[in-house]
Amino acid sequence: MTAGIVSDQFVSSRTWAGFCAMGLGMFMAILDIQVVTTSLPEIRSALDIPPDQMSWVQTAYLIAEVISIPLTGWLTRMLTMRGLFTIAVAIFTTASVGCAASTGFASLTTWRVLQGFAGGTLIPLVFSAVFLLFPKNVEPVATTIAGVLAVLAPTLGPVVGGWITQTYSWHWLFLINVVPGLAAGLVGLFCLPRDHSNFGLARAFDWIALVSIALCLAALEIGLKEAPHRGWLSPSVFAVFALCVASGGLFISRTSRASEPIVDLSALLDRRLVVGCTLSFLTGIGLYGSVYLMPVFLSFVRGHGALRIGEIMLVTGVAQLVTAPLVIRAERRINAVVLTVIGFILFGLGLGLSAFQPRDADFDEMFWPQVVRGIAIMLCLLPPTRVALGHLPPERVPNASSLFNLMRNLGGAIGLALIDTVIWTRAPEHSRILLARLMRGDLDAARAIGIPETFLSGPLPSPDSPMVQAYVRPLLERAGLAAATNETWAMIASFVLLGPIILILSGLGRETASITKS
Repeated sequence: MTAGIVSDQFVSSRTWAGFCAMGLGMFMAILDIQVVTTSLPEIRSALDIPPDQMSWVQTAYLIAEVISIPLTGWLTRMLTMRGLFTIAVAIFTTASVGCAASTGFASLTTWRVLQGFAGGTLIPLVFSAVFLLFPKNVEPVATTIAGVLAVLAPTLGPVVGGWITQTYSWHWLFLINVVPGLAAGLVGLFCLPRDHSNFGLARAFDWIALVSIALCLAALEIGLKEAPHRGWLSPSVFAVFALCVASGGLFISRTSRASEPIVDLSALLDRRLVVGCTLSFLTGIGLYGSVYLMPVFLSFVRGHGALRIGEIMLVTGVAQLVTAPLVIRAERRINAVVLTVIGFILFGLGLGLSAFQPRDADFDEMFWPQVVRGIAIMLCLLPPTRVALGHLPPERVPNASSLFNLMRNLGGAIGLALIDTVIWTRAPEHSRILLARLMRGDLDAARAIGIPETFLSGPLPSPDSPMVQAYVRPLLERAGLAAATNETWAMIASFVLLGPIILILSGLGRETASITKS
């Protein structure tokens, strides 16, 4: 047993300080994604970035992050948890300063890659620490802290990003990481347990496996990003996905024969971990999908700015904070599988409620769906973590945590690609249908679009007339986007509702009963 593992019921304040430092580092890494997203137009304008390259500022971060997550287990074995966390936070903080000092697209993208790679290791590190630093009776509290930070950061992101952009300059989107990063790194360095590094792993490092997994995950991210716009069967997208499959096959071939694989895929022989990873994938679809869909609707349909969008989305964060202590108590009394089933059903309900929101929906109409989702997210994140990782021996936790968290990110990436596909293919179709109804004099269509009924009192103008193009066309586009958004809410709700079915069929309820009681 390593020095970092607590074998009794006592947890020192030093350990809690180290864990909280890790949580702060993870929070800043996740928050960074959202605050930058809300302010991409300002960054593009300031650095004169071509519009078609603007999204790469964010994509570069996400690709680097998704590559580093599965490597976290191997890096932890080599550098120890304390060493990897300290190095990752130092790199993330330095890269944040580099982003703020960037003068063009190339330098900013380079620093974003470093940011993403360092930030990606922090998420699985924190969830590994839950099971490596704390005894069983304290694990629910630590899991809740990690879970709240992980899901609260995307919710607060629009508020923080909008406020910084309006009050200061885009540089502060990155500079806000400096003080927390320094504090987290120093506290982690002095408070986390000191274990022995194993640099011998580096001598046997499989560079071919590293390149293959990097190509696989990068190609997957790029393919998912481009598919909604270029078409899923377009030659370029097909080639990218083919590269993903080929490099993924090479990676599996290499790691299955390696004595010290950089990602131990044999962990997936554990049925509970596989079920947990599947649930994590579905959680990623629902979590990242909802965080993405609300700003799309509120920005393009309702016309709200980043700060107002963030204020509306705070409801979810408040619900999460209120629910967290209740989930801790529930985990000590109720089987983790039962809590997870309840969570996924509630999550699916909360997503499904948004599928019926009207075109003019705002804070009031979005309040209760957000409350339901905020409650459900905690149940979809915390109990499944225990189901997936709580039974594993300490030496297997870092690698398993990497796989568990990778699946949530992949679920989010695939979910966002499907969301974009539905929105940008269905929205024009809904607009065409509404226009056809409008030209037939359909009053219900006029109300759905949001134009005065007096528009239909006289001769109907041509769809190509300047009046239609200037006045009616934007209303049609917003109404079409609202209808497509509702269909997308229904789609991600159906994915999430697969969770209870998978859990019930898995038969894991009886296996986790003893863990829940302890």
